[in-house]
Amino acid sequence: MIKTACGIAALALACCATSGANAQLLTTKQLSLPIAVTIAQTAIETCKQQGYNVSVHVIGNMGEILVAMRGDNTGPHTMENSMRKALASRGQRIPSGQFAENVAKTPNAGALRLGNMIPARGALPINLGNVTIGAAGASGAPGGDKDEACVKAGLDKVADQLK
Repeated sequence: MIKTACGIAALALACCATSGANAQLLTTKQLSLPIAVTIAQTAIETCKQQGYNVSVHVIGNMGEILVAMRGDNTGPHTMENSMRKALASRGQRIPSGQFAENVAKTPNAGALRLGNMIPARGALPINLGNVTIGAAGASGAPGGDKDEACVKAGLDKVADQLK
């Protein structure tokens, strides 16, 4: 048995050594803080101009929070909700409203059991070409369509920098 265990260990080591010789570093695009702040501020200002007080989250490529802004006079739930919308959008690489529509058709979808995701409209993925590099979500307007429109204004503001 010891001989077999040593043989298995040697084989595993050989496989790792072989694959390690061909390993390469990954190159990824990341949102910068100034771009993330611009998205969030523009979304909050756009909603404010329409009479809505919202909070906004901008999530990075790996689901990390880059910016979290609580709008003036927002409800106590808006910070968590905007984050969960953004994480749903980033995780699924689609608008959070589309995620909500998808899971409405399949209420036992596994994605519903993942932490910090909510099937509610109000977040959009941030794409560089066909690669999703983040997401932004808002919460607090009277309807996810209005939250989403404010997020879109933020993304439109930085569109020329996302090429």
